[in-house]
Amino acid sequence: MIKGKIAIIGTGFVGSTIAYTMFLSGLVSEIVLVDINKNKAEGDAMDLNHGMPFVSPVKVTAGDYSLIKDADMVIITAGANQKEGETRIDLLKRNFVIFKNIVGEINKFCTDDTILMVVTNPVDILTYVTFKLSGFSRRKVFGSGTVLDTARLKYIIGEHTNIDARNVHTYIIGEHGDSEVPTWSLTRLAGLPVEDYCKSCGSCDSICFNRDDFYHETKNAAYEIISKKGATYYAIALAVRRICEAIIGNENTILPLSTVCEGEYGIKDICLSLPTIVNAHGASRILELPFSDTEVAALRNSADMLKGYCSELGI
Repeated sequence: MIKGKIAIIGTGFVGSTIAYTMFLSGLVSEIVLVDINKNKAEGDAMDLNHGMPFVSPVKVTAGDYSLIKDADMVIITAGANQKEGETRIDLLKRNFVIFKNIVGEINKFCTDDTILMVVTNPVDILTYVTFKLSGFSRRKVFGSGTVLDTARLKYIIGEHTNIDARNVHTYIIGEHGDSEVPTWSLTRLAGLPVEDYCKSCGSCDSICFNRDDFYHETKNAAYEIISKKGATYYAIALAVRRICEAIIGNENTILPLSTVCEGEYGIKDICLSLPTIVNAHGASRILELPFSDTEVAALRNSADMLKGYCSELGI
């Protein structure tokens, strides 16, 4: 997949920002944009192409689904936005109809050789919908999951400890949403639990480290951003770029993608985020790590909530 072709379905805030991020990355040689609003997709393609003299050459086109043929990866960001007074399940039902059409079109032009990444929220349920409708293999269909949530927690811990966020090792697992689970049992800085690091460095009072505060700040970050600017799109675009980088580079990187569980941690037949080896095959293998009993119980609770929504959808 070196210098391959990706297709982005949906050119709203998230889709167009992903297109821009991938355009700058030098990772691919072709980007295809597809949107129900053809003028918007064509405008984005024109705007990006006019920046061609400043980046590594990449072909950007916009049009109908026939252009996604032979794509190495299809990234789905399309979907309905929640209306005022609309319930979560009502939104899910509308997006279920939208995804039936999207995945139906993908199946016309792509085979199981293509990797499908879902970014649209609620990402776990729509990833499961995509998996069921596409008939693609388990490792070829995944969602962006809690890669962004994990990055948010790393940033918050890094700010508190005055440590580069890239040197904070932790995961958010489970649902990308209100039932997500922080894995404090495995959170480390320089090989130490965060509280132990705080005690040893002497730069702050370890009592100041409040796990609940950090978790709620992480979980509620999207709500706060949306209340201030209406949408979140920069960080998720960077998260998607990182996932693409791991696949294109065949890195065997570990990222918390939303993937289909088949018995891991006692969970089956639902998508949620777990540390996953990511390489040229896609979501290659879910890792079973020694989370605490409390974390595993919370993870299973998250799975049950997601299964409840899927049951209401009839899938």
